[in-house]
This record gives sequence, structure tokens and C-alpha cells, in this order.
Amino acid sequence: MSIDIATVRSLAHLAQIGIEDGDLQTWAQEFDTMLAAVEPLAAVNVEGVEPMTNPAHSLRLILVEDGVTDGNVQEDVLRGAPDAREGFYAVPKVRE
Repeated sequence: MSIDIATVRSLAHLAQIGIEDGDLQTWAQEFDTMLAAVEPLAAVNVEGVEPMTNPAHSLRLILVEDGVTDGNVQEDVLRGAPDAREGFYAVPKVRE
């Protein structure tokens, strides 16, 4: 398949893209390159293959109730602190 300049103009109009007349040939060549890259897909036999719109449809969705927790890591976090009191970091008072 080959893209001509008229097709490029039409595509540019549909996409609302301004393409200068001097660039139309370059765009046509670019489109030809892209189409050549996907052309081998036309040879794939897909007879009897059901269309797949979303691969996630075959997965089972597991719902877990949201709940706020502290992560049960307070002691581990405070263990490395130089001074901790009542479950918090203890820092010296700042006075100006």
C-alpha cells in the first residue's frame, strides 16, 4: 500500500494538523514506512480467534476492605532513634 499526497492532505485535515505543501511528500514517505512495518500482520491467520478487548476480563478481581493501620512498625522505627518517649521521637526544645 502506498500513501499519496492527496491522502496525506486528507489525513492532515481530519487530524486538524497543518502541514506545509513542501512537507507532504516527506509525510507520505513516513506513512509508507509505518504501513510497511505493520503490513506483515495482515498475513496472520486469525480465523476462529475471538476478539479480546481487555485481557483483564479473564482475571478474578479480589476486593479487600480498606482499613487504616499504623503498620505495626512503630517499635522498629523508634528503635534507631537516639531518644524516644511515649511512642514518639524525643527532640530537644528549640528556643530563639
